Order: sequence, then C-alpha cells, then structure tokens
Amino acid sequence: MTALSFLPNLVKREQASLKATLLAPLLALLAAVILNVGLYVLMGRSPTAVVYAMLLEPFISWTSFSEVLLKTGPLLLIAQGLAIGFRAKVFNIGAEGQFILGAIFASAIPVWFPMATGFWIWPLMLLLGAVGGALWAAITAFWRARLNASEILVSLMLSLVALQLLYYLLLGPWKDPNGFNFPQSVMFQYDAMVPTLIPGTRVNVSLLIALVFSAAAFVFMQKSFMGYKLQVGGLAPKAAGYAGFSDKSAIWLSLLIGGFAAGLAGAAEVAGPVGQLQRSIATGYGYAAIIVAYLGGLHPIGIIFSSLFMAALYIGGDNAMVSANLPVAAVRVFQGSLLLAYLVAIAFTRYRLEWPATHRRSTA
Repeated sequence: MTALSFLPNLVKREQASLKATLLAPLLALLAAVILNVGLYVLMGRSPTAVVYAMLLEPFISWTSFSEVLLKTGPLLLIAQGLAIGFRAKVFNIGAEGQFILGAIFASAIPVWFPMATGFWIWPLMLLLGAVGGALWAAITAFWRARLNASEILVSLMLSLVALQLLYYLLLGPWKDPNGFNFPQSVMFQYDAMVPTLIPGTRVNVSLLIALVFSAAAFVFMQKSFMGYKLQVGGLAPKAAGYAGFSDKSAIWLSLLIGGFAAGLAGAAEVAGPVGQLQRSIATGYGYAAIIVAYLGGLHPIGIIFSSLFMAALYIGGDNAMVSANLPVAAVRVFQGSLLLAYLVAIAFTRYRLEWPATHRRSTA
C-alpha cells in the first residue's frame, strides 16, 4: 500500500451551498490579506500603512473614488465579455491583445483625420475599436474551430503580437512628428474624446456603456436561448452535441463577444482618460479582468462588484507605492494571490474531501 492511498479525494457535492458560494470571495480576500501582510513584514514595510493605502484610501475621498469609477469601466466591460466565454468553457486569455487592437482601430480616425470635427467621431471610434477587438479574437476562433488549437495559447500569443504592432505604429507611421521623439500619436481633437459622465471628474460615458453591457450580458446568459445553449455546451458538451448545439458556434460566439468587449474598452481608454495612442495603453486590464470575472463568480451581477473592487486595488496599489514605498510587483502579487485564494475557496464549495476507507478504519 502506497503513501498516496492515504490521501483524501475530492468528491463533487450534489449541490453547492449558496451561502458558501457568497462567502467564498470574502474568505479569499481575508486569506489574501493575511498572506500578503506576512509578505509586507518580511519586506520591512508597515502592514497597517499598506492595507490602509490599498484597501481603504480609495474610498475615503471623492477624488480617489472617482478614479476608482474610471478604472471600473474597462475592467467591467472586459470581464463581462470574458465571463460569457468562460461559462461556455472557452478560455479567452488574450483580452489584453484585443484591448490593444481596439485602441489601435479607434485611433485611426484622429490619427488620419486630425482636423475632423463632429459629434459622430467618438461613437465611430468606439464602434471601430469593438470591431478591431472582435477581428483579433476571430483569429483565435478560426484556429480553435478549424484545427482544434488551444484558444488559451493562441489568444495569449496574439497579445504579444498586438503589443509589437502597437510599438511599430508608435515608432513608425503613427509617431507624432511634433512629439519630441516620444513613442506616441498626436493628441486627439476634442470631438474624438468620450464625453464626461460626472462633471468635475475624469469619469466618462464608458462607465455607463459598461453598465449597459452588463445588463445585456445578464439578459443574454440568464434569459436567452442562445445563452442557455452556451452554458449547456460548457457544462455538458456531449449532451449539447446530442441536442444539436454546435460547439463551433459556441467557440465563435464566445470569442467574438469577448473580443468585442475588450476592443470597446480599448477604444474608450484612448478616447477617454488617455487622449492619444501610447505604449502605456497596455495597462494589463485584459489580464486583471480574468481575476475580476472569476471573483464575480462568472455572474454579471457579481462581476459588477468585483470590477469595482479590482479598480480600487489599482488605485490603492498606486497609493501604497507612494505612501508605503511598496514595489509594483507586490501589488501584482496581491492580485494573483487573491485569485488563487478564490479558486481554492470556490473549489471547496463544489467539492468535499473524502478520506479512503482504509484510513477511516485505521483512525476509528
């Protein structure tokens, strides 16, 4: 008898507890805080100062909270799009690249037509950005549907290609000739900027668009027949195939929706707080949105709250880097440990430990 025979097995529960499912994100946050407090002590930083700056400071002033709302918009958009695919077991990990392509497509109008005016410019930029993100995701969908290539690897590698395309444009044909040799495009004209939603802040219409998209995602996944087919295909692909649901259609639809949302977020970013195409547009929103989607339980309503929390972590992380001298890597570690803790917590809501019979007899 081997030592492995005494290890417990994970057995799927008949039904996950609703109370445990709701508590999982809170327990994950508590575990991540405890783990990272230990890390801050080892680094010689004040845990109290770091936790205050990261988790509380974003909410204590309207100026800080308005910045939280600003970052909530792109995170919410991307996470809602990704969650639709994740629930169908289509794992789009390349939202960062689709975000970049959305920013590039949207920037084409102010770069090529810098003197253009009219109310139509910024809506067309958002539309072009969404199309650009969907087209970039379509490459992954094609290889996944036709050659059964892993959408995880293809979408992730395409993000690196998108980043190099961004660098090429900003160091070459789209470089601002009057930009003192900085890798950036021209500043966008006034009509190419997304209108402000809350006066006196940088919060713009993209937040409202993200909330509308969230409502549409809820209706699509909870009320529509197409959303039902996607979920069935993810939970029981063989049963879905027997019922006539096409797995290739699910792949295409999931990736196109995710790319559309990520591209729309990228367009709103360059047409909003940034105001030009820059190398720094690749902020990691596409990767952070994966954490947001899972923290929200892949549910449209839960994702609204998790995107707000992750946006607060972005602002709180910046505060901690200034006030507590925390390196940026420590902020990323907190985000990653939060996702890991949540995955562990949610696993135990769906599975239970069962000890082998021989172990139970020996301990009786």
